[in-house]
Amino acid sequence: MSEPQTLVDKLWSTHEVVRRDDGTSLLWVDRHYVHEGSFHAFSQMKARGRTVAEPGLTFGVADHYVPTRGRDHAIANPEIAAMVRNLEANTTESHIALFGLRDPRQGIVHVVGPEQGLTLPGLLIVCGDSHTSTHGAFGAYAFGIGASEVAHVLMTQTLWQKRPKRMRISVDGTATVGVGAKDIALAIIAHVGADGAQGHAIEFGGSTIRTLSMEGRMTLCNMSIEAGGRCGMVAPDATTFGYLKGRPYAPEGDAYDRATEAWSALASDAEARFDREITLDGNVIAPIVTWGTTPDDALPIDARVPDPSREGDPVRAKYLRDALDYMAIAPGKKLTEIPIDRVFIGSCTNSRIEDLRAAAAILAGRVSKVPGLVSPGSSSVKRQAEGEGLDRIFRDAGLEWADSGCSMCVGINGDLVPSGERCASTTNRNFRGRQGPGARTHLMSPAMVAAAAVSGHLADVRPLLAGRKP
Repeated sequence: MSEPQTLVDKLWSTHEVVRRDDGTSLLWVDRHYVHEGSFHAFSQMKARGRTVAEPGLTFGVADHYVPTRGRDHAIANPEIAAMVRNLEANTTESHIALFGLRDPRQGIVHVVGPEQGLTLPGLLIVCGDSHTSTHGAFGAYAFGIGASEVAHVLMTQTLWQKRPKRMRISVDGTATVGVGAKDIALAIIAHVGADGAQGHAIEFGGSTIRTLSMEGRMTLCNMSIEAGGRCGMVAPDATTFGYLKGRPYAPEGDAYDRATEAWSALASDAEARFDREITLDGNVIAPIVTWGTTPDDALPIDARVPDPSREGDPVRAKYLRDALDYMAIAPGKKLTEIPIDRVFIGSCTNSRIEDLRAAAAILAGRVSKVPGLVSPGSSSVKRQAEGEGLDRIFRDAGLEWADSGCSMCVGINGDLVPSGERCASTTNRNFRGRQGPGARTHLMSPAMVAAAAVSGHLADVRPLLAGRKP
C-alpha cells in the first residue's frame, strides 16, 4: 500500500524526472509564461547558442511594463518601448504564442492564463513573477522563478527544485456579507505572519474556501506569497470544471469529460500528513485593511492601529514606531479615521470581472471623494465590464477607466501614488515605495476600496451594502 499523499505530493511525483542524492529533483514544466521582463533569460539562452526546447508550452504576455493609457499612440518611454519590442521579437523568433499589446486577449499574465484555459488542474506552471502562485487555484503546482531559471526552462522545459514542506490552511464557516477572498487572505497572513509559511506549499481547504468562486480562489492563492509560501493551491472541484469548460485552450468534448475525471483525483488523501496545519473560523472574519508596511500589518476595519508604547517587545515596538512614522498614522488611531488621497482597483490580485462588479456595486449612484484609477485585469475583462456598463459606473463616480496592465501595482508609466499620499489599493504589497517613492499603501478588497473612495477615508463596506447586491 502506498503512503497517503497530499495534493502537492501528487503533483510533485507526476512531474519528477530524476532526483539527486541531495534531494533536489528535476521537474518537467507543463506551462511557462514569459513577459517583457523575461528578456534577460532570452539573452542568456542566445549567449549559450541554445533555442527554446518546447515553444508550444511557452506563452508570452505583455503586461508588466505596458502603458494603461494612450495605446493608440507609440509608447513614449523608449526603454519600455524597447522591452515590448524585444518580447515581440523573441517570441516570434522562437515560435512562441504571444498575447501582445495589440492582441484582444492581452492582459495581466495571471489573469490571461486562466481565462484562456491555459491554466489547468494538475499542471506544473512557472513564470518569472512571484505571483505565479495565482494559478494554484486550479489545483496546479505554480510558482515564480528567477531569470536564470527562466532561461533553464526555455532551454530544457525542466527545472531543478527542492520539495517544499506541506501546509494546510483550513477556513470553515460562512463568510458574512461584505467579506471576500481578499479579506480571508489578509486574515490568514495576519494570523501566520509575512514569513509564517516560508518553505511551504500551502493547500487551502475548508467550507469557506469551497464556497469561493474561481476568481476568489485566485485572489487567495495569489496572496499566499505574502505569507511567505512557495505557492498556494486549492483542489479542483465542480467550480473549477465549470469555469474551464469552453475556454479557448481547455479540452473539448470527450477530452473535457476525460480530463474532469482525471482532475477529480487531484485532492489530498484523507490520511495525508502535513508538516503544519492551521484552522481559521470563517464566521468571524471581518472586512480587513492593512495599516503598515507589510501585508501582515492587517486588522479588521473596526480596529485601531497598534500603540508601540503598549508593546513589551522592544524590537516589535521599534518596528511599530517605524511603520507608523512612514505611514504617518498616530498610535492607537481608529482605522476608520484614516483619510485617503486616492484609490486603485487593479493588479493580478483583484482585477477580474467579479472584482469590478463588487466595486461597482458600492460606487453605483455615488461619487468618489478622491481621484482613482481602475485597470481591468485583461482586455477581455475590460470588454465584458463595458458590456455590463461597469465602466460608466466608475466614470460617473469620478474614477479613471484604463486599459489592462500591472499599472499602479508596480508604479509604472506614470501610474503612481505621489510621495506622501495615501492610497486604498486592491494590490498585493504595501511595502515602502511599492506604488511610488514615498507612497503609502493600504491593501483591501475591491469593495473596501470603493467604500474608501465614497467616504474619503478607510471605511467599513457593510453599511454601504444596505439594499444593494454585494
